[in-house]
Amino acid sequence: MSPDGLALIGPLGVAAIRDAGWDANAIGGLTMGADPIACAVSYASATGAAPLRAFTVRKEPKTHGTGKLIEGAFQPGDRVVVIEDTITTGGSAKKAVDAVRAAGGTVIGVLALVDREEGGREALEAEGLAVLSLARASEIVPLIPS
Repeated sequence: MSPDGLALIGPLGVAAIRDAGWDANAIGGLTMGADPIACAVSYASATGAAPLRAFTVRKEPKTHGTGKLIEGAFQPGDRVVVIEDTITTGGSAKKAVDAVRAAGGTVIGVLALVDREEGGREALEAEGLAVLSLARASEIVPLIPS
């Protein structure tokens, strides 16, 4: 959530979505990990031809008020990129995908900051989902040697 991180991740996310040819109009994922990434990408997209609206998916529906599972700028009929901070098993992304579909959205794909390369990408692809990551665990050099 640092300014430097948001300033870096936002434009990289927009570029990855555009380079993939994903015609999305909204982005979001399971709170809390996806929230800053979705907001950074949304903000970075604001000056482009097709700004992306951000939303968040709650882990459980609220027990009061509207009882919504999805909060923010999501609308039924949206073409959505589900955001994930790290893909490990794919479970968090799948939960967000299911919530978006249940609310009337179409999931175009999943964009992760980091693919931990522990089978999550393959699990999501087995569900018919396209998956992109900005980095893979094997590409990240440890900051502190073990």
